[in-house]
Amino acid sequence: MPVVFNSALPLYAQVEAAIASDFATGQLPVGSRLPAEDALCARFGVSRTTVRAAIQALGERGLVEIRRGKGTYATQPRIRQELTELSGFVEDMRAVGRHPTARLICKQIEPAGKEVADKLALLTGERVYRIERVRLADSVPISFDETYLPLKIGEKVVANDLEAEPIFSLLEEKYDLPLIEAEYQLEARAAEPRIAQHLQVAPESPIFFIERTTYSAGSRPIDYERLYYRGDMIRFVTRLARRPRSGAASEDA
Repeated sequence: MPVVFNSALPLYAQVEAAIASDFATGQLPVGSRLPAEDALCARFGVSRTTVRAAIQALGERGLVEIRRGKGTYATQPRIRQELTELSGFVEDMRAVGRHPTARLICKQIEPAGKEVADKLALLTGERVYRIERVRLADSVPISFDETYLPLKIGEKVVANDLEAEPIFSLLEEKYDLPLIEAEYQLEARAAEPRIAQHLQVAPESPIFFIERTTYSAGSRPIDYERLYYRGDMIRFVTRLARRPRSGAASEDA
């Protein structure tokens, strides 16, 4: 028997909401295939046009993926992360209503290789602390983080519970090291087997690789990170302003 709608919303939006509710209740778990158009038309008592508009709206929300020749599948909506200010994982996840947690993989002292030393303004071979964590949102692995800290700072930081306390918060609130700015480098990569295992994805899956060097007062590098984000779970967004054209005013006069 067709579902009876009673709402001022457009019909396609009501169908969209009903299908989204199936996702929320687990009737259509992530990865499952949606019923065929004919079945959805019969269930809701609507036309193909209405069903297609509802599916399109779900796709725009990141709730479904249309695979040509295979059907439409329920997906995990991507987390939208704004690249407009310096913030940590916990702050980013809370900003979008997700519950952040962490799993500590290792914390150890090691000699800094040339790249790490350059990023932290140290000599190659100087000892640093390396910390590895899996960062989760709503219990789903989102990123694998490698953090490098100068030895004296690292010794303080690792004395804390790094599964419960964010490093950014420790640096600023407990050790009075304000974080002023950071340099980001972002690129697309295929997940190496070890990274893929920690992120619970298949090897060679697309990931975002970010190098971030964070500076304290006086342009002092305080924290160097290599961040590996799941490409299927995150969407980075920024807003760009166009630089004024030189001589534009005189040309328009």
